[in-house]
Amino acid sequence: MQHEVVFAGFGGQGIMLAGQILAYSAMEEGFNVVWLPSYGPEMRGGTANCSVVISDRPVASPIVPRPGTAVVMNNPSMERFGPAVKPGGCLLVNSSLVNLKCDRSDVKTILIPANQMAIDLGSGKAANMIVLGAYVGATGAVSFDVLTSFVRKKFASKPQFVELNVKALTAGRDLAAAAVRGGN
Repeated sequence: MQHEVVFAGFGGQGIMLAGQILAYSAMEEGFNVVWLPSYGPEMRGGTANCSVVISDRPVASPIVPRPGTAVVMNNPSMERFGPAVKPGGCLLVNSSLVNLKCDRSDVKTILIPANQMAIDLGSGKAANMIVLGAYVGATGAVSFDVLTSFVRKKFASKPQFVELNVKALTAGRDLAAAAVRGGN
């Protein structure tokens, strides 16, 4: 078993945090994991992406030129990573900000209005947790219980954010799982 995902968006959208939480959750389950961040020329507002590889075997390289899944949070990320997803893979699109369409019929595209969902939950800053939950809901790469447990630990020093982030993970997971089940 091996899952390869790229999370991509603007700096400041929590892209790196989403990838780190996924990587640590997979480690808690005993998987071999690599996490590779990549920043554009600016930290906030520039492009940012990270690759996460989760495997039950040793991982040979952290570089993921053809991910099984791409989570794209903005138009530049859609342009760059949408075409790179392996045939048969999955493209999770933040439809709150991405207005480019995926014309590929060989990948499963799931539209997630992450920013709007996060605002509806109480904070636009939780959009990264929405898409992280959606990734896990679509792929089953890690146990949702382990993921939420790790988020609770990660935000223990900021207890006001724990329940918001768990609700965001759950909302994203439910949306993506329904899309996968429904074939949409």
